[in-house]
Amino acid sequence: MAAFWRRASVGLKEAFRRFSSSKSAGYYGLVAASGLAAGYCTVSLAAEATLHPPNYPWSHNGVLSALDHQSVRRGYQVYKEVCSACHGMEQLYFRNLVGVSHTEDEAKTFAEEYEYPDDNDEEGNPVTRPGKLSDRFPEPYPNEEAARYANNGALPVDLSLVVLAREGGEDYIFSLLTGYYDPPAGMELQEEMSYNPYFPGGSIGMPQQLFNGSVEYEDGTEATVSQMAKDVCTFLRWASELEHDDRKKSGMKALILITGLIFVTYYWKRNRWNVLKSRKIVYYNKGL
Repeated sequence: MAAFWRRASVGLKEAFRRFSSSKSAGYYGLVAASGLAAGYCTVSLAAEATLHPPNYPWSHNGVLSALDHQSVRRGYQVYKEVCSACHGMEQLYFRNLVGVSHTEDEAKTFAEEYEYPDDNDEEGNPVTRPGKLSDRFPEPYPNEEAARYANNGALPVDLSLVVLAREGGEDYIFSLLTGYYDPPAGMELQEEMSYNPYFPGGSIGMPQQLFNGSVEYEDGTEATVSQMAKDVCTFLRWASELEHDDRKKSGMKALILITGLIFVTYYWKRNRWNVLKSRKIVYYNKGL
């Protein structure tokens, strides 16, 4: 906290110095400088109260490490039963699950659980149809206004690319999901707000969502808070980079190919230029 007050003091002095040296110094300059300093203090205090997530040893972080597809499967279950009530995944289709975490029949079954608008009938009335593999994941709300109204003015983020959009990636999301605590002494939260030190400012509109036993895994894995958070983070990493495993496979193939080409190129270069590099040029003076 001492570091915060030192930065606030420096910011306040700098703000007054700049405005005092300008031609418009005076009452309005004083007000503007005070506002600037207050804003600096607010931002600094929010940054001071925010914890940085630790670096977790994710199994897919290695250069040649693939995603844990069983964890991706469990993570989809957590998303479907817990997260999808408020958060959508606009960029994901049911067909993306096929061959990664589920079979084609399982993905079709998931899609058919939802109704999607279809062409109107003969009388012009709107008609719905069961979902197909080519359909996107359904949105929890029909529009942004409905989403804000249901969440006290806050707009739930789309989770399609959230791992790439947040600094810290899955480390941040895991810490956020498992980092709910009672607020420290002296900190007052607004109504419907929760305390989470990993969220900027510490005050977050989303209450704790994961509790031990919130879901029942089909493979018998114990559904602890940390296990569910780990699985849904792995699922969100896959959703953000559908090409994750293929990209690493392609990189390995390219590395092997380039390594072979290096030896072939070196041999060709030695064979091609050996005669030219080892030849001897002698000049004769015809006048002698």
